[in-house]
Amino acid sequence: MSARRQLSDDERINWLRLARTDNIGPITFQSLVQRFGSAGAAIDALPELSRRGGKARAITVFPRARAEDEIARANGLKAHFVATGERGYPPFLRHVHGAPPLLCVAGNLDFADMDSVGIVGARNASALGLKFTRMIANTLADNHILVASGLARGIDTAAHEASLRHATAAVLATGIDHIYPPENERLHREIAERGLLITEMPPGTAPKAEHFPRRNRIISGMSRAVIVVEAAMRSGSLITARFAAEQGRDVFAVPGSPLDPRSEGTNRLIKDGAQILTSVEDVLESLRMVQRPQTEMFLEQDPTDSYGEPSEGDREHLLSFLSPTETHIDDLIRESRLSADVVSGILLELEIAGRVVRSAGGRVALV
Repeated sequence: MSARRQLSDDERINWLRLARTDNIGPITFQSLVQRFGSAGAAIDALPELSRRGGKARAITVFPRARAEDEIARANGLKAHFVATGERGYPPFLRHVHGAPPLLCVAGNLDFADMDSVGIVGARNASALGLKFTRMIANTLADNHILVASGLARGIDTAAHEASLRHATAAVLATGIDHIYPPENERLHREIAERGLLITEMPPGTAPKAEHFPRRNRIISGMSRAVIVVEAAMRSGSLITARFAAEQGRDVFAVPGSPLDPRSEGTNRLIKDGAQILTSVEDVLESLRMVQRPQTEMFLEQDPTDSYGEPSEGDREHLLSFLSPTETHIDDLIRESRLSADVVSGILLELEIAGRVVRSAGGRVALV
């Protein structure tokens, strides 16, 4: 594993500014840093890129003062913003397509480097579901596996409580300082002291429905496998399982009674190809077969010249192939007969201008 380099204070501020700027998602963030060599250089280039993309008004970059304040607020909470490749950023998450450029973390940062298994499930869990969750989490902890979950009621809480004595990580859909649910205030505090808290949200962020899928994607992304104990058919745990499958993680589901609505989701996962979990040994055997990724650095670097310089004609030509319906980038390259570098450059400009959006699987669509 290569030696890790830390961002300087100024680089960290620029990373946060770029990541918080409108229309700059994780994929665009990475493309910009790779193209220009640093977040600071990318910020300087944003006005011209957005103009080329057709943005009517000048782009507003996230202010430096607000980024400095956000970092200061985190530090005042004994939390830190860590970038991909730095200590405290989970290595498996680093390799997820569209991983957050920065995470706000608090607690034992060394836990982020441990092998991790996600455990999720119903908030209104059954007594047997809670008991089985504690058994799984206890055994994983005894085998020096970090247990990751979402600090929700029910299964999440049982997983954290059982693994707290060794290593547990709570991924939040809120700011690092916001307690949710309120009854988990003590557990939140204990994990901050003895485990690891992780979020991509700014300090002070209250829970919103749209933040929970993003949290679930981090749970699955940082884990080598995901276990679903109980889940109804419309459960957020099934979203976590879907993310895990898309990310190439093993998905385990605990079977349950067909008469219990809390088992409908897990039984459906098994029918759809998830592995049946009847013993924690099933998971441990899976972990032995999964190769741990190398923690490559994605920090400041030399600029790349791989992006072609498109002409105005190229931009209009590519736009004619785009529509509100999602189109795969490979199809755009093939049908437009433009080079991959030119297409990537034009899409970058259009996204910064807010004219296209990216989705999973390399697809783009007009806004």
